[in-house]
Amino acid sequence: MAQRVVYELLDDLDKSPATQTVKFGLDGRTYSVDLNDDHALQLRSFLAPYVEAGRKASRSRGAESRRVDDFDPAAVRAWAASNGVEVSKRGRVPAAVVERYKAAGY
Repeated sequence: MAQRVVYELLDDLDKSPATQTVKFGLDGRTYSVDLNDDHALQLRSFLAPYVEAGRKASRSRGAESRRVDDFDPAAVRAWAASNGVEVSKRGRVPAAVVERYKAAGY
C-alpha cells in the first residue's frame, strides 16, 4: 500500500500557514520560529533598530569547532515531503536535498 505524508509548516503565533523559519538570538541562546510573511516582517522591523545599533558578536572558542547550518532541517523535511522528495525522518539531511531546497528559493 502506498502512503503519502504531508507536512504543513504552521505559523507559531497564529497557526496560519507559515512561509519561513526565522532564527534569532538573545542572551546567548538561539531561537527558531516559523512565521508567515507578515509576522516575519513585523519581527524584522521590530528588531531592526537593535540590529542597527548592535555589533556582531564574535564566535566563542567552542563554537569554532561546531558546524552551524544555514537551514532548518524540519523546514527542509517539510519541503521535501510536499515535493515528493524522500528524506529520512531522523538524522542528517542529505546535502543534495538541502541544495534542491535552497535552489527552490528557501
